[in-house]
Formats: sequence, C-alpha cells, structure tokens
Amino acid sequence: MAERETWESRLGFILAAVGSAVGLGNIWGFPFQAGQNGGAAFLVVYLAVVFLIGFPAILMEFVVGRRSRRNPIDAFRELGHGAWAVAGIVGTFTAFWILSFYSVIGGWVLRYLGGSVTGAYFGDATGYFNAVATGPEAVALHAVFMLLVIGIVAFGVEDGIERSAKVMVPSIVVLLLGLGVWASTLANAGAGYEYYLSPDVDVIVNNIASILPSAVGQAFFTLSLGMGAMIAYSSYLGRDDSLPRDGGIIVIFNTLVGLLAGFVVFPILFNLGIEPGSGGSGTAFKTLGGAFGQIPSGELVGVVFFFVLLLAALSSAISLLEVVTSFAVENTSYSRPTVAVGVGALVFLLGVPSALYSDYLMWFNLLAYDLFLPAAVLLLALFIGWVYPSGAVDELTQGSGVSATFNTVWLWFVRIVIPAGILLTLVLGVQELLVVGGVLESAVFLG
Repeated sequence: MAERETWESRLGFILAAVGSAVGLGNIWGFPFQAGQNGGAAFLVVYLAVVFLIGFPAILMEFVVGRRSRRNPIDAFRELGHGAWAVAGIVGTFTAFWILSFYSVIGGWVLRYLGGSVTGAYFGDATGYFNAVATGPEAVALHAVFMLLVIGIVAFGVEDGIERSAKVMVPSIVVLLLGLGVWASTLANAGAGYEYYLSPDVDVIVNNIASILPSAVGQAFFTLSLGMGAMIAYSSYLGRDDSLPRDGGIIVIFNTLVGLLAGFVVFPILFNLGIEPGSGGSGTAFKTLGGAFGQIPSGELVGVVFFFVLLLAALSSAISLLEVVTSFAVENTSYSRPTVAVGVGALVFLLGVPSALYSDYLMWFNLLAYDLFLPAAVLLLALFIGWVYPSGAVDELTQGSGVSATFNTVWLWFVRIVIPAGILLTLVLGVQELLVVGGVLESAVFLG
C-alpha cells in the first residue's frame, strides 16, 4: 500500500473542503432550487436544514475520516465495525454516480465559456443549449472535463488537490463578489432581492412537502455530504485541528457563496422579466445565457460567470473522484495516476447516457438527490449515534476544547434530529421519484 499523504496546511484542507462544497450545486443548482420553491421560502428552509442537519452531519464525516485515517469504505473496518462499511460503500458509490452526470454539466460549462467569448448563444440561447447539451459534442466535452479532473487528482493530495484549491476557491469568491456588485446596478435588482429575501410563511407551510426534500438534497449536495468526500478529505488531517471550528468555517463559507450566487442570478432574471426556476436542468444556460445577450457588457459578464462556474465545477468534481481514487490507491498496488485514469474512465462511461439523453441526466440527478445522498447520511448518523458514540465524541474533542454540553447536544442531534429529518425527506423524495420516474419512463422508453 502506498504511503499515505497529508495536507500541507490547515488552510489547504479548509480551502479544499470549501472547494468540494462550493460547486455547481451552489451557483448552478441553488438559485434554480430557490426559484422553483418560492424564493425566500426555500431560503428559510434551506438555512434551517444547513445548520440543524448539515453542520452536525459534516462533523460526523470529519470524525470518521480523521479517527480512521482511511478512505470512506475502509474507515469503518479500521474503527472495528466492518459491517458498517456498507455506509462507506453507499457514499463511495454515490460519489461515483454523481460525478458521471456532474461531468456532463461541466462539459456544458466549457462549451458556454467558449460561446461567451464569441456571443454564439446570444441570439437563441434555448436553441443553442438544445444543440450542444446532448449528442456527440456533449460526450466529447464530458471527456475533456473528466481529463481536467483526472489530471489534478493524479498529482496527489498536496500537489494536486490542495494547490488547485488555493487558486480556485479565492478566485470563485472574488469573481462572484464582482458579479454581485454589477448585478446590484441593474434596473429591477430590488425586485429580485425582494423575491429572494422576503419569505412568505404561507408558501412555506403550504409547500413544505416539496420544499423540504429539495432543501435537504441541496444542503447535502452543496456540503458534499453523503458522498464520502468529507471522510476522505478529513482522513488527511492532523489530530490537533479543531473539527467543530473547521466544520463551522466550511459550512458558513459554503452557505455564503450559495447566497451570493442568488444575489447575482435573481437581479438578472427580474431585470428581464424572466420567471425564476424556469429552464429545467439547463436554467443557467438557457435562461441566464439568453439574459447575457440582452444586457450591457453581456459578453464580458458571460465569460466571467461561466469561468466561475467552471472553477466551481472542477473544485467539486476533484473531491468526488478522490473518494473512489483513495479507496483504490489504498487497496491496490497501482500508482495514484494509474488509478485516477482508470476510475475516471469508468466515470466517463457511466456518464455517456446522460450526455446523449437529457432525461437520463435528470433521472441520475433525482436518484442522487432524493435517495442516495439521504440514505448515506442516515447510515452514518445511525453508526455515529448508536454504534460508535464514545469514540466519536472523543475524536470530536481532540484539538477543539469544546464543552461537554456541545458534545452532548451534537450527539443527540446525530441520534434524533438528523435521522428524523432524513426519514421524512426519504418518504417525500421517494414519492417524487415515483411521480417523476413515471413521466421520464414514458419519455425515454415509450417515446
């Protein structure tokens, strides 16, 4: 087995973890989810989920990763509970599954970054998207995106993942801030802010059955929970780092980036009278792409926006590939570059159907959001809360100096609040899958 790598610095770990969390789910997915679910109504539920479920859950993954110093599957065996490796298997499979269609969307970003330079999509954004989103070109760009991800992961934890995160994450924040300032100057920015920041309690109450699964799935997706990424990343940590402090920084930073994306997107949409949440899986491309063609300096804004989107996509995709790569590196005699290429090739093949048919991409996305992510987090919560509580609390205390009260509250959130929230989400999510699945089956198989 190859010698295990570590982070060069605590800052490197935080930026890498933030990079994993700050991805397409924040900039592409968050405004779309908010637009589909009542704007500020979704925001309120999402923020509650992030801090009541997301923060305790990220600490669960940190505890398992750092205490075991192993990949997400072998971690449970190292902790003396091999039967619970099923939790790691589900998470690792979820990372593999998500990356397959995530990379297809990354290919769209590459295409639109080039199209922004020439203004190719300005005249007919919807037609342009429909022409490039599926088919041979989408497959080719899916391959290019995966090659970029493979190249970074192949260089290793310190030389590849950490160094890239130190460049990409600050760049994402600076460029998003610039876009946010620019968006605030648009004519109807105020209407966009009102939709985004003024919640209607009736909307929340009447639509909680649809908002809650979306909010939980969005929180898990944007925090990289349930896919083994945070277990893998924290396994390279030293014992003197404070897990609660680092987890809090990552959760807050990730949430602020998602909120900032909304401050960019909603003023643009309301400035042009475009309905939030329209556009389906291609909302950032069809809706915003069309908007860039109608606003001053649209080509420049489009280049900056899609460059930010590319950096975000890469930073998250790197962590997803690392989950599977870390397992293979630690359980085979193959080198990291060889493993990264082999795993990346398999991810590419799984993603080909999503690149050829948009309905498959939507189906892959729904399964990840509504089933795989919640199931993986639920298994981990049951393990930490009821099988390994003393070891988990001991690890959480290392390097943190947190109070006994904090540990107790955290443990009971893991035991009760997280499972209850996830079980409710799973029930609602499965109902959505049955409804949407029937529609997709008709579209895909019955023509």
